Amino acid sequence: MNIAITALVLFGVFAILLILGCPISISIAISSIATTLINLPWDQTSFIVMQKMNSGVESFSLLAVPLFILAGNIMNNGGIARRLINFAQLLSGRIPGSLAHTNVLANMFFGALSGSAVAAASAIGGIMDPMEKENGYDPAFSTCVNIASAPTGLLIPPTSAFIVYSTVAGGVSISALFMAGYVPGILMGVATMLIAYFYAKKHKYPVCEKVSASQAMKITLDALPSLLLIVIVIGGIVGGIFTATEGAGICVLYCLILSLVYRSINWKSFMNILLKSAATSGIILFLISASSAMSWVMAYTGIPEAISNAMMSISSNKYVILLMMNLVLLVVGMFLDITPACLIFTPIFLPIVQSLGMDLVQFGVVLTFNMCMGTMTPPVGSVLFVSCGISKVSIEEVVKPLLPYVGALLLVLLLVTYIPEISLTLPRLMGLV
Repeated sequence: MNIAITALVLFGVFAILLILGCPISISIAISSIATTLINLPWDQTSFIVMQKMNSGVESFSLLAVPLFILAGNIMNNGGIARRLINFAQLLSGRIPGSLAHTNVLANMFFGALSGSAVAAASAIGGIMDPMEKENGYDPAFSTCVNIASAPTGLLIPPTSAFIVYSTVAGGVSISALFMAGYVPGILMGVATMLIAYFYAKKHKYPVCEKVSASQAMKITLDALPSLLLIVIVIGGIVGGIFTATEGAGICVLYCLILSLVYRSINWKSFMNILLKSAATSGIILFLISASSAMSWVMAYTGIPEAISNAMMSISSNKYVILLMMNLVLLVVGMFLDITPACLIFTPIFLPIVQSLGMDLVQFGVVLTFNMCMGTMTPPVGSVLFVSCGISKVSIEEVVKPLLPYVGALLLVLLLVTYIPEISLTLPRLMGLV
C-alpha cells in the first residue's frame, strides 16, 4: 500500500476522531486498527493490534509511572507545598517581586518532587495567588509566572515523561535522562525569573520582610525532609542502588510517612488519593498501550522513514532540520498531552536525530521541553487552564503578558537543542553517557 495513503488514513482518522471529541486513547486505537486493515485482513489485524497493545505496557519500568502519580497526589494533599513555599520565599525574599520568584522556585521544588506540571500549578498557585493579590500584584502577571514555571517539574527529575520516553526509544538510560533534565529545567526557571524581575522592578513590586536567623533556620528545617526526598530518590537511581520503579515505590512510602508526620492526611483522604491516582494511571497506561499499537503500525508501513526522507530532502543542514523538528513538536504540543505526543512522535523523529548524530538522551530532553511549552499554550494547555482557573483570570487577559515568557523559554529551547553540553554535561560527569 502507498505510504502516502497509509499516512493519510492513520493521521486523518486520528484527527477526525479528535475533532469529534473522541478520547485521545480511543482515537489512537481506532486509527491504528483502520490503518492496519488496509494492509492486512481482519483476523491478523485484531491479533497483532491486541498483541502490540498488551506488550506496550509489559515493562517493569512503566510501573514507576502510577507510583510517581500516587506520590505526586500524596504531596498535593500532604502539607508539603506550604513548607516548600516558605523555603522558596526565604531564598527569594530580597529580590524585587519576591513573591513571583517564590512562585517560580516553589514550582521548581514541588515539580521536582511530584513530576507533575498540573499538580505544581494547582498546589503552588493555589497558595501563592491570594498572597500575591494581597500584596498588590497584578493577577495576570502572577498567573503568567505560575504558568511559565509550573512545567519545570516535567524536566527536573524524577519525572514520568522521561520514563515513558526511555521505554519508547528502546531503553535509553533513565538515570542519564534524569541527570540531563536538571540544567534545562533550571534554565527554564531562571528565564522565567528574569522576565518576572524586570516586570516587578518596572512596577515597583515589594520585597518580602527580612526574617531572623532563628526563623530562617526553622523554615529550612521544616522544608529539609521534603527536599531530602530528591536526594534519596535521584541519588539512589543514579547511584544504581535501586531502579526507577523501586525509587518510585520509595518515593510513595516517604511521602506517605511525611504526610502522617505532618498530620495532613487521614484514612478518607488517602482513599480518595488512591482512587484519583488509579483513575489517572489507568488513562495514561491505556494511552501507552494504544500508542504502542500506533508505533508498530507506523514502523510496519514505513511512515517514520518516509517522514525522515522528506525532511532530509528539504535541507541537509543539521540546524535547519532540528529547527523544523522543534516547530513540528511545538505545534503538536499545543494539541496533544505529553504522554501521547511522546509515544507517537518519538518513533517518527528517532531515525532523523540518529542520522544527524544527536544523542538520544539530548533528544529526550528536547522533546520533553517542547511538550512543556505545549502545557502553556491553547487550545489544550493544561497548566494554562489550571492556573487561570485558580486566579480567576480569563485566558484572554494572560495571552499578551505571557508572550515575553514564551519568548524567553523558546530561546532556552534553542540553546538546549543546539548546545548538547547543556543537557549532556551532568550525565557525562556521572559516567552515564
